[in-house]
Amino acid sequence: MSLIAILDIAHPDLALTPTIRDCPDASIEVVPHSTTDPETGLFFYLVEGADDTFEDVLERDHTVVDWMLVDDLGSTRIYRLQHAADTMLISPMTTELGGLLLKAESNDRGWTNRLHLPDREALAELCECCEDTDIAFDLQRMFRQDEWTGATAPEVTDEQRAALVTAHEEGYFEEPRDTSLEELAERLGISPTAVGGRIRRGTGQLVETTLLEE
Repeated sequence: MSLIAILDIAHPDLALTPTIRDCPDASIEVVPHSTTDPETGLFFYLVEGADDTFEDVLERDHTVVDWMLVDDLGSTRIYRLQHAADTMLISPMTTELGGLLLKAESNDRGWTNRLHLPDREALAELCECCEDTDIAFDLQRMFRQDEWTGATAPEVTDEQRAALVTAHEEGYFEEPRDTSLEELAERLGISPTAVGGRIRRGTGQLVETTLLEE
């Protein structure tokens, strides 16, 4: 029986780790279909909350050989990156085990990944591969495919969950609002742009998993 695994990974040489570290207010997400041919070394990333220094940080990132801004939508940008040959990537490991990378989003230390894997044995092998290469591997949740397709529990990230819960507790969703993005940002220790992005993406995921039919 196939399963879905949600896990955190971290290593200094994982893709964009230096940029994630130096731009804590930016949220970076892999565009999934761009990882179907890892041999090309080209990946697309969706970036929210990036400030004016983001591209300077990209230039210094040792995991990046070349980058191009594909689209700038204001608070959201899309970049095409070519990674260095020695950059660590979990998508090729997952593919070799017969799995699929469904989603990858940056967290405070590295990446939160949502993977589709054939079975528990494949997950165990992936864990061993990470341990052999000193990649920190932290399994957050795991559930069978049949349970996942019929589940009503939304899969928001920990960061999105914290932003949504704090916004609710502080009255952000009341009319009129009892708090602002700036006040929430101070409470969470991040920028207002980052708070807004997490609330927006988290709300979108809640709608997708609770209101939309298959």
